[in-house]
Amino acid sequence: MSLLILNAGSSSLKFALFAAGDAPAALLAGKIDGLGSHPHLLVRGANGPRLRDDALSGSGPQAVRDVGDAIRLLFDSLAAWAPGVALSGIGHRVVHGGVDFDAPALIGDAVLARIEALTSLAPLHQPFNIEGIRAARRHYPGVPQVACFDTAFHRGHAFEHDTFALPREYFDAGVRRYGFHGLSYEYIAARLRDIDPAAAGARVVVAHLGSGASLCAIRDGRSVASSMGFTALDGLPMGTRPGHIDPGVLLWLMTERGMNAAALTELLYRRSGLKGLSGLSGDLRDLHASERPDAAQAVDYFVAQLCQQIAAMTAALGGLDSLIFTAGIGENDPLVRARAMAGLRFLGIEPDPAANERHGAGYEGLISGSGSTVRVRVIPTDEERMIARHVGTVMAATAAAD
Repeated sequence: MSLLILNAGSSSLKFALFAAGDAPAALLAGKIDGLGSHPHLLVRGANGPRLRDDALSGSGPQAVRDVGDAIRLLFDSLAAWAPGVALSGIGHRVVHGGVDFDAPALIGDAVLARIEALTSLAPLHQPFNIEGIRAARRHYPGVPQVACFDTAFHRGHAFEHDTFALPREYFDAGVRRYGFHGLSYEYIAARLRDIDPAAAGARVVVAHLGSGASLCAIRDGRSVASSMGFTALDGLPMGTRPGHIDPGVLLWLMTERGMNAAALTELLYRRSGLKGLSGLSGDLRDLHASERPDAAQAVDYFVAQLCQQIAAMTAALGGLDSLIFTAGIGENDPLVRARAMAGLRFLGIEPDPAANERHGAGYEGLISGSGSTVRVRVIPTDEERMIARHVGTVMAATAAAD
């Protein structure tokens, strides 16, 4: 029996197939990205061979235009990519779990309704997570499904790391710092226990740097603080999101520019961040390749904020023993890593430039030098594997309860 994992976003669908068991083994992994512009399909088998690597049609009856089309293609093709597959469970990444969900949950009508009620807190992500759930329930009506929440890993923060300085009634109503990318951080914390148990028990900052970016302060494998807050807008600048911003700016935009909630949502989720600063792109690869001054300034701003906020996470921990880079930028951009390490030398970080340049896909290892008092690593994340572990745990608990 197998577990299908879905990670649906606004412009991509990531998926994976695992053999069910105590240690899920990957059978298949893939993604359909570029939705809305240049859709592309990549599927790899268990040992890495490419089963599909194709540009997809954007027109006609078989067009793949949006996440709904991508899910349809996956479901229609799964049997061909994995002959004889029989699903025992389906796991979904769900970005926001609000106050209600501090652990993965078996999806029924009531749970789905509670997930849908949180859509306004993650408008760029939650609708697509829900679309994946609904499509899977239609296509596989008898297969148990489990929601795994990006906010769950951060539950249990001390009050001072969860609250805003607003009247207490708002905290009680759920206006608090939730943190995100929790499935990634949970995987990294578990992986660090495997490769360096002593480091896993100490003070760790993980930098999840991709088109969405955040930081997490971890002690003894548990989240202490996160750079993201009530929504996935706060903290580090991102591809199209601004990160930390003075809320007075938003008041000014409302009163002086007449922006309503819809206009602000469009600005903050789709037109800001690296894309807004550079006027070019939210992708750091494009900015590195550009000779435009605005592109260089956007990179400078990203690195400066990264260093400042790593220092803030260090303060939350009372010191720093390990710094870990992960996700698309963290795993594959040695220039950003080098500049960040240079900006954090005051913490005792000494980089190993040669090790830092070994940044091929899947690279895992130390990039700090022998004289560094902080061990700096690259560890590739695997949210889909983390979800598969959770699905197995929930299904086992459900079976035991029956």
